[in-house]
Amino acid sequence: MRKVRFGKLDAWVAGGTDREGGGGGPVLVLLHGFGAPGTDLVPLWRQIETSSEVRFVFLGAPLVLEPGLPDEVAARAWWMIDIGEMQQKVAAGRIDELVERVPEGLAEGRTALAGALDAIERDLSVPSSGVVLGGFSQGSMLACDFALHDERPLAGLVLLSSTLIARSEWLNLAPRRAGLPVLQSHGRADPILPFGLAEKERDLLSAAGLDVEFITFNGGHGIPGGVLDALSGFLRRTTGSAS
Repeated sequence: MRKVRFGKLDAWVAGGTDREGGGGGPVLVLLHGFGAPGTDLVPLWRQIETSSEVRFVFLGAPLVLEPGLPDEVAARAWWMIDIGEMQQKVAAGRIDELVERVPEGLAEGRTALAGALDAIERDLSVPSSGVVLGGFSQGSMLACDFALHDERPLAGLVLLSSTLIARSEWLNLAPRRAGLPVLQSHGRADPILPFGLAEKERDLLSAAGLDVEFITFNGGHGIPGGVLDALSGFLRRTTGSAS
């Protein structure tokens, strides 16, 4: 594994012919969740069963919440979230306010991600049609928002413990992505992002014509083994890579 910069974002690259992103295989780009370090999802590249040609890029969010700590361990965010406010709205049943809101900083995160993907395609010599984009929690929200706004072809979209935001915008944009393969997973007992909101996200994307595979599990806010198995199969189908 090696650490690099793609655009304005830190990144950790693994897999491929040299285990550092070498070769010409497809690329899985993953975005971590709120308050996690840029390396939070790095262990997944050893847990996902796929071809050795598949390369992994783990992007670090631009907002560093713990300045002074090493990049590998400092908490980061794609945009700021008031967790307490979010939980209060959920408890009060004010769900529509949450799903309609376009978070402040979302557009800036989308711009940073666009620059990073441009650099990934150039530096790793991979067409956008060979890129599977995804993330966990806040990272999955940004991945989904980016995929709906951007017009470049993608091999697939991975939404791990995601939720619905910017609903009106997504409703208008989603039909442009009809046919895009999507793997979405969510725990039925997720205490942070309610399962019902994940269902709303699934329904919006499915109604727009995206090909959504929805994986549920009896757990909370995480990525259990069954989800990793589904992700392995999803990568093989969308990238044409054999294990």
